Amino acid sequence: MLLTDNIFPFAKIQCALFKGTDRVVFVDKRDFDGPIYEQIEDAYKFVLKHINLGAKISGLVRTDVYEMPPEAIREAIVNAVTHRNFLDRSCVQVAVYDDRVEITSPGMLYGGLTIEQIKEGGSKIRNRCIAEVFSRMGIIESWGTGIKRIFTSCREYGLKEPELLEIGDSIRVNLYRNSFKEIHRSSPKSSPKDISQTQQKILDIILENPETTQTAMAEKLNITPRAIKKNIKCLSEKGLVEHVGSARKGYWKTNL
Repeated sequence: MLLTDNIFPFAKIQCALFKGTDRVVFVDKRDFDGPIYEQIEDAYKFVLKHINLGAKISGLVRTDVYEMPPEAIREAIVNAVTHRNFLDRSCVQVAVYDDRVEITSPGMLYGGLTIEQIKEGGSKIRNRCIAEVFSRMGIIESWGTGIKRIFTSCREYGLKEPELLEIGDSIRVNLYRNSFKEIHRSSPKSSPKDISQTQQKILDIILENPETTQTAMAEKLNITPRAIKKNIKCLSEKGLVEHVGSARKGYWKTNL
């Protein structure tokens, strides 16, 4: 039933985007039910929607690059669903904060397994039928390798090492973001004092992704393109930002 017409009220994934680094202010939230393999894909897309997307240019080729490895995000969600305790009346939760993505799975570690053993590739299957089906569907590759791939991909991105935590009767994975706010928190440069909150947010977006567009800024800040244009004009007049190159292939340059 979990793999077809899932009717179990707690067999779902709850996703949320929070402002800041704790669970106080919701910005966006969704609950995904139905077949559990569809829930995984929906939760994965939710996270990608709410983390930063930049670009890597090699010669004439431009490649979109997320601030954290998508494979680590997907693997953490897959693991949370595959190994959760379905008898627990809680849901898998995926929370996006300014500094991290947090995936929480109901159920304590199974079969005497420890966190250190998991990091080394140890695995004991709580839901063997689900794991077998996911393996045949190509959702998981081989049992026991997922956590090691998460750590490897985050290390290759230069990110802080993920955390595996036992929180009460749940297991939590923290994947840390490589966002502007985290990187520049101790920057000696101070923000300009004579700009509005919206203008500061525009500067933050540009610093995160210099190739962003005014349309993308408007969507991210939930304001009109006209308002974006007006605020950018103010920033330009103050000498804080300028656009280099064409509207389609150019980029933003800040002078902070």
